Amino acid sequence: MIRLVVDPAAPDPAVIDEAADVLRTGGVLAYPTDTLYGLAVDPRRDPSVRRLFEVKARDRASAVTLIAADLAQAQKAGTFDASELALARALWPGPLTIVVPASESLSKRLSGDLGTVGVRVPAHAVARALAASFGWCVTATSANISGRPPALTADEVAAALADRIDALVDAGPTPGGPPSTIVEVAEGRLVLRRSGAIAWDRVLESLQ
Repeated sequence: MIRLVVDPAAPDPAVIDEAADVLRTGGVLAYPTDTLYGLAVDPRRDPSVRRLFEVKARDRASAVTLIAADLAQAQKAGTFDASELALARALWPGPLTIVVPASESLSKRLSGDLGTVGVRVPAHAVARALAASFGWCVTATSANISGRPPALTADEVAAALADRIDALVDAGPTPGGPPSTIVEVAEGRLVLRRSGAIAWDRVLESLQ
């Protein structure tokens, strides 16, 4: 595992490009978000997604969410209607994951038979820079073995996964706290799929 150290507020573009190259060659990369450290792979490549599940020892029936550099990139991963666009414009960047119909470009291993994918734009410069450099959304599942505590620091990632991943972007500690809130517009109604860092009342208010 290679360790790439960056400034959390102003990451060196050359280092971020090196991290993105790991994804282009099918590798698994740990990186910081505005909640926890996550694991990135290319979500369009079946072998990369399969390896992600192997790294985490995760049930393949579990859906994997994505992070994007901005709303325009998020729209490459799925279909956003008016309500989803309003949520994104009101609450991104931030810890709100919006579930949308998945693009045909995505690996079917990401969401199984659901045909949907959760995506968000995080309030973390390193995470957004990684997606921007890669040129596509990247996966954002927590950087830990399933069932074990999530990693808040690069050292915790290294202790848990050094022999399982290819690279680690070290930008210091992450804020921790609750994971992202997950919502979905189903049959014309906004549904809370997982409580998290953004209160449900605030999500509802963003649509008024």
